[in-house]
Amino acid sequence: MPPVDDDDWSDSDEEAVSEVETSVLLGTPDGAITAAADLADAAVSRIGGHPAFLPSNEPSFSSSQCKTCSRPMELLVQMWCPFENSPMDRALYVWGCAVPECQTKPGCVRAWRGLRYNDAYAAKLEKKLTKQKAKAPTEKPKTTTNPFSLSGVPNTTPFGLGAQVFGDSTALSPSIQNEDDQETSDTDSDATSEELLTALAATTLEESAWRSAPSYPPLYLSTCSEYLPAQPKPKLPPGVQIVDSLDDPGKGGKDVSWIAEAYENSLDVDQVFERFTKRVGFEGDQCVRYELEGTPLPYASDSILESLFPLPPAPPLPVTKAAFTVVPPARRSYDPSSIPSCPVCKSKRVFECQLMPNLINVLRTSGDAEDTRKKLTDEERRKLVEQELKGGSSVGSRGMEWGTCLIFSCSKDCSLTDDGKDARDSWREETVLIQWGV
Repeated sequence: MPPVDDDDWSDSDEEAVSEVETSVLLGTPDGAITAAADLADAAVSRIGGHPAFLPSNEPSFSSSQCKTCSRPMELLVQMWCPFENSPMDRALYVWGCAVPECQTKPGCVRAWRGLRYNDAYAAKLEKKLTKQKAKAPTEKPKTTTNPFSLSGVPNTTPFGLGAQVFGDSTALSPSIQNEDDQETSDTDSDATSEELLTALAATTLEESAWRSAPSYPPLYLSTCSEYLPAQPKPKLPPGVQIVDSLDDPGKGGKDVSWIAEAYENSLDVDQVFERFTKRVGFEGDQCVRYELEGTPLPYASDSILESLFPLPPAPPLPVTKAAFTVVPPARRSYDPSSIPSCPVCKSKRVFECQLMPNLINVLRTSGDAEDTRKKLTDEERRKLVEQELKGGSSVGSRGMEWGTCLIFSCSKDCSLTDDGKDARDSWREETVLIQWGV
């Protein structure tokens, strides 16, 4: 029987190409939040609504203020996303200004990281780690997966209630989980209940300025893994070779190198936007892309692309004899070195997630213009009427115009005071880079 030629693709071969699961998790809207308990639970990820805070001391209301107009901004998303093997409860909060004059201005989208030490989970984590170390010399190493892992377990859910609420958060490995199941007692049940309760917001908004802040209707934010179709390897004429550092002969003819997000330097078309549109088109409902320490998906050819995906030095032109070589244009690769370090612990910041254009559509659809007007003060309402009578721009004509918002957070997820001491809770602003519409 002749050997199989991976380069010889037929129509049936193309139909059989399977999808490729990436390391990206997609956040999509999943219905209105009406339960008061969910609205108060910091572990419930959401689009819109009011924030449910983790820190014991309520953050300053100025955290939500636009740095251009100083008005309080609406919460765009709140995401429950604790780090792997960390005793800290963790959530991300992102606010955005919808005032037209503030678009493209610095500080119109702001992201904050909220942390709180979870005593119950920290004790369980220490107990399990102790057991794991004690068993290590007597057992052969096993390949295990961690439910918090964002790279090893594609279906991990850092948004939503996630693995932590569904009972997998305390499992460092299947073997240890089984052992704990055999030792279940009333005490363990009480500890588990206490652990879940710590996910609830420690502060109430009833008597707070946060309660009167402008807001969109709250929606659940659910997650799913991203799947992309594998691309058939193109068949080339004899004697032609493609020089491409991303080419991987080990993929068995299924070319998925385009997932690696290398971008050609072309002045003819905005290939960055085309690639963005193509990638997002496979799941059009996505409002958030989450890939901790991953690679952002750039929206357009702009200064942010230049800083995050710089052009490499031009390679020398190859010289061949019997065959000619096709050299592709210079290709960009991801380099986050331009991102400022964490100002507290001085660790580097890493890409964590990005907001997608559909989020604007979801918020626009779910929001009600009359509700926004009700949030205005008497003075703002008076100015609004005057501006509308004059036919000028108004506070009421609101709308965000960004293409994507890239959020970079502290790689160490530090919880420190301003003088560098360990803190049981933390509230820190992180870096947001915004790419605007093309």
